[in-house]
Amino acid sequence: MTDKSPIRARNFPSAEDEARAVQPHGRYDGPGSAFRMAFTDTEFLLRDELRPVRLQLELLKAELIQQEQGVESSVVVFGSARFKAPDVAAKLLEEALAGDDEAAIGRARQMVKNARWYEEARRFGELVTREPDALGEPVIVATGGGPGIMEAGNRGAFEAGGRSMGMSIFLPFEEAPNPYISPELCFQFHYFAIRKMHFLMRAVALVSFPGGFGTLDELFEVLTLTQTRKIRRRPIILIGRDFWQRLLDFDVLIEHGVISPEDVGLFHYAETAEEAWDAIKAAYSGDNPGLTARQVKGG
Repeated sequence: MTDKSPIRARNFPSAEDEARAVQPHGRYDGPGSAFRMAFTDTEFLLRDELRPVRLQLELLKAELIQQEQGVESSVVVFGSARFKAPDVAAKLLEEALAGDDEAAIGRARQMVKNARWYEEARRFGELVTREPDALGEPVIVATGGGPGIMEAGNRGAFEAGGRSMGMSIFLPFEEAPNPYISPELCFQFHYFAIRKMHFLMRAVALVSFPGGFGTLDELFEVLTLTQTRKIRRRPIILIGRDFWQRLLDFDVLIEHGVISPEDVGLFHYAETAEEAWDAIKAAYSGDNPGLTARQVKGG
């Protein structure tokens, strides 16, 4: 018996059925042959002219899977891929101290200091995951899927017994996504633009820990889209006031007239995971009926 009645049976065979059924043809299956079906022809799909199709596929795959997995809203965590867990940083310092390379020792000492941000990100992922409905509807942690702060956010969610999402980008110097992402929500992207779009499509809050060029790219894209009202306003939290104020003097931008004084109100500072999560919850509290998770999600 078939699973479907004759009335509901599909008229056309599926692409999957035909892709599996097609047999190699001795005469037309060699190099340079045009015989293969277009959607099974990797060489064809990877042509430069097919870039628009690949962009669409990359956007669509992650979107469909998130729909199927019931992901409606996310809290996005940005930050450096270079920060280590406290125990790892301590081990690296111990190894450096065993040698006489002062530069290496200095880097290792700084790594130990930076480990506090890894720990805060881990705790933040745990806090969000332990209170998934605190914003009015279920949310999960989403990261860039790599090491450092991204690993910490996913790790906190994992240790709290919940799911989290990782949107990694293929880079030749990063071998694999971190091991704490839920497998069904572990994505890999080729295009930075599509990856960043997926960060924002379901984001109800964004938390940026100290980081380098990649973190700044993500942060400024969010600030620009918010300032220009291309996306709805949502909580943007910068962790570590001293780091950010030393790095970015927004008063200079105001002084030169290139941003408005009210633009610095697009984001807030926090020092700890608890402060960040409390600030996000306050933004969605009953005292602020104009800002709810469901309203902010659109864009």
